[in-house]
Amino acid sequence: MAATQTDKSGNSAENSAIAARLTREIDGEVFFDPFNRGRYATDASFYQVMPAGVVIPRTMDEALRALAIVRDAGQIVTPRGGGTSQCGQTVNHGIVVDFSRHLNRIVSLDLENRSCVVEPGIVLDDLNRQLKKHGLWFPVDVSTASRATIGGMAGNNSCGGRSLRYGTMRDNTLSMDAALADGSRLHFGEVNSGDESVALFCAMLDLGAREAAEIAEKFPKVQRRVGGYNLDALVPRNAPNNLAHLLVGSEGTLAFTTKVELKLWPVIRNKVLGVCHFGSFYEAMDAAQHLVKLRPIAVELVDRTMLTLGREIAMFQPIIGTAVRGDPDAVLIVEFAEEDQAENLRRLKQLGELMADLGFGWDRPQRKWGGVVEITEPSLQTGIAEFRAAGLNVMMSMKQEGKPVSFVEDCAVPLPHLADYTARLNEIFARHGTRGTMYAHASEGCLHVRPVLNLKLEKDVKAMRSIAEETFAMVREYKGSHSGEHGDGLVRSEFHEAMFGPRIIADFREVKQRFDPGNVLNPGKIVDAPKMDDRALFRYPPDYRVLELKTALDWSVYPGAGGGFQGAVEMCNNNGACRKLEGGVMCPSYRATRNEKDVTRGRANTLRLAISGQLGPDALASDEMMDTLKLCVSCKACRHECPTGVDMAKMKIEVLAARAAKHGLSLRDRLVGYLPRYAALASRFAPLANLRNHSPLLRKLFEKFAGISAQRALPAWRRDVFSSDVEATGPVDGREVVLFADTFNRAYERENLDAALRVLVEAGYRVHIPKPADRGRPLCCGRTFLSAGLVDHARAELDRLVETYAPFAARGVPIIGLEPSCLLTLRDELLSLRSDVTARSVSAHALLFEEFLVREAEVGRLSLPLGPVAAKAMVHGHCHQKSFGAFKPVEQVLRLIPGLNVETIESSCCGMAGAFGYGADTYKTSMEMAELSLLPAIRRADEATLVVADGTSCRHQIKDGAGRGALHVARVLAMSLDSAGSTPYPSLITKEPTHG
Repeated sequence: MAATQTDKSGNSAENSAIAARLTREIDGEVFFDPFNRGRYATDASFYQVMPAGVVIPRTMDEALRALAIVRDAGQIVTPRGGGTSQCGQTVNHGIVVDFSRHLNRIVSLDLENRSCVVEPGIVLDDLNRQLKKHGLWFPVDVSTASRATIGGMAGNNSCGGRSLRYGTMRDNTLSMDAALADGSRLHFGEVNSGDESVALFCAMLDLGAREAAEIAEKFPKVQRRVGGYNLDALVPRNAPNNLAHLLVGSEGTLAFTTKVELKLWPVIRNKVLGVCHFGSFYEAMDAAQHLVKLRPIAVELVDRTMLTLGREIAMFQPIIGTAVRGDPDAVLIVEFAEEDQAENLRRLKQLGELMADLGFGWDRPQRKWGGVVEITEPSLQTGIAEFRAAGLNVMMSMKQEGKPVSFVEDCAVPLPHLADYTARLNEIFARHGTRGTMYAHASEGCLHVRPVLNLKLEKDVKAMRSIAEETFAMVREYKGSHSGEHGDGLVRSEFHEAMFGPRIIADFREVKQRFDPGNVLNPGKIVDAPKMDDRALFRYPPDYRVLELKTALDWSVYPGAGGGFQGAVEMCNNNGACRKLEGGVMCPSYRATRNEKDVTRGRANTLRLAISGQLGPDALASDEMMDTLKLCVSCKACRHECPTGVDMAKMKIEVLAARAAKHGLSLRDRLVGYLPRYAALASRFAPLANLRNHSPLLRKLFEKFAGISAQRALPAWRRDVFSSDVEATGPVDGREVVLFADTFNRAYERENLDAALRVLVEAGYRVHIPKPADRGRPLCCGRTFLSAGLVDHARAELDRLVETYAPFAARGVPIIGLEPSCLLTLRDELLSLRSDVTARSVSAHALLFEEFLVREAEVGRLSLPLGPVAAKAMVHGHCHQKSFGAFKPVEQVLRLIPGLNVETIESSCCGMAGAFGYGADTYKTSMEMAELSLLPAIRRADEATLVVADGTSCRHQIKDGAGRGALHVARVLAMSLDSAGSTPYPSLITKEPTHG
């Protein structure tokens, strides 16, 4: 059901002409197809406006050429950075120009004057990574720093958590270069009142002089004021006026930014945190005005709702467990960051004393219960910062139709009124049958406040308008700002007249008319805006429907059609955490391509549009959908790192299943999917099966007919596959374990299984390697079938495995696996295919080799005579290990080896990802992923350094890309046993590899 706003994007003939001209005249990418347009129809707001087209220029001249072409054709233009705005600033029905992919350089850096000039598409974290080596940073540290672009931050007048010390984007912008809608290029910086060289600047200063009294009366006296145009930058003063400050906060409505000159600051070298606990939310808000007197650089609120949701998210559980004491109604995170750490510690002590003076204590009644947890450990400080920065996404992780909605998101009031303001706000929410979440910048009186509403329902849309009107009236009463950080966009622009009065609104219109008389640049924002509750502009308009669809997996924890598949897809709130370029794993394909199509957000948007009928019939199984997911490596990083839990790997299985049902399988799908079924036969005829690797002609034929890259050698089949003549080995009275011999290690690298078996037996365990219950072919987890969309075949394989392992699980025997993707299938997809008690029991007992060893070591049951093997080991973690929190045990086990220095390679996906790296159409991207960090790190290692990787695919990628052999941890431990002079258990015989 296509949303009604798509009708505004122009007629197809006009759009085709624009597209043709753009394609002829620029080298960048030009998209006018519905799939790509749909990926740019939303931002992190609740709006959706389908653009007529998308342009991704390679140079700034191309961007300005695109502006001229679109202007000449009578269309409008919306500049876009990371697309993370929460008020609808970056959506419109004309042409979207994406600056983030290519226009992201530091143009110049002046270390002496602590300033730099950047292109608008540079991401804040990327900028600060480059500045760090010079001891500098740009301190407007917004929570979306990993994907927010400087151009977007300037357009929004972003603030960040430390604005108490560093100020807002406006305070840190020295100048801007920009092009007007007519193509005129101007430098916006300091201008003296008598300077008449630029008519536009004279007109703006004249407006400021004329309206100075009205501006002084109507503009709120709070730092967090980003609503409307910054007319106060134009009023007469005893210093030059900086015209760049008029562009800051203008949301792309006045000019096309081409360069931004920024003020830089020394990096923070020392800091401490005090986590102030409160048994009463009201008391926490009332305390904020007192805590800021200690001159912290930030005081950030985390409320009970955010703490509760955070405890349900694996990546935040350890942080909350350490930093939070008891069950507070709210905590205020107070940060001190003076150069002298002794001074920070002194203020931290004063913080505890101040809390006591305010009447708080751990032994006090609920209203005055509380105190300070001191955080001086840098790693924990980082974890707390990451949790706070993820506040929005944590709040949005609610698995229900209603979600916290941003529209009174960031009103700012003077601190003495903060407690009463929040209390009255909760009363407003209650009157309209809802509740709200609150977090963020208590030090500035600017909280991120989101009432929980379901905007698919007309009654909740009406409640939203009533809440907005009542809240903004209250903000006016407190002389606060209705727009304190996240801008105006479609949400707040219509309320400017009520907040500023008609005369200031007339001034806003005059500014827009002077800069952009043709209304070409992002119209409908700040002036002449539509109603904020115009449902035709919503992501879920009145006619939004998802018809019932058949799904292959269990999605029942979510609401909506497809047994909950709809709700799972709609969990994506477009905040864009998946666009980060470093740290963690998510999203490896985006890091390689920088293409919105290849990021979790882009894929989720496309899925939502597809299942709701907005991309035409059968879109879920279409070629375009397959292209959208082609570079998804099913790393499962989003499952872990996306705080809303979008599991794109699991969603891809649904698309593959739908496509297989409609179109059947390709030869490549059959070769990959059915590998466990023909593995025994291929091993028997290994020399013949391996011919393809040795023949250039056969490689080319495989590439042509099977889509397997000729540049890759396939894993070599071998005749001596792993097979146990006995179903149990090791001491009869030893503690029992099951060793899961997966297809890949069994058929290709039996040395890993041999090594694991030796380690377990020598540690005193009785190791079971049970024959399948049906006495048929070896057991398999079904992962290859899932990768081809053959869900029923995967279920059949898992049924065999569960039947075989169930008796062991029933008596508490651990099921140990070596290959992360296989073993962790038992903890993940198995439970999406079966929810019975037996399957859950097997899943609960499934452990990776290292997880089991660490667990045993922690309770004092592990005894291994280990000797030194090398001075250093470099370890690459498998994506699934990281997703399931199972990578740390790898490091812990390796550190049991005497004298071994363990260094973890900070890397995303290796790029091989099962069959992905073997594809002729994905080989290039596979190598680009590996070259981001993994392969360069391996090449820097000396020959004596061990390279360790548990994943079969990871080891092959390292071998292909760096020419180094990588070892499974089991083999490293076996080497350590050898070094210690340990003798293998008599029944263990390791065979030499025999390849064809």
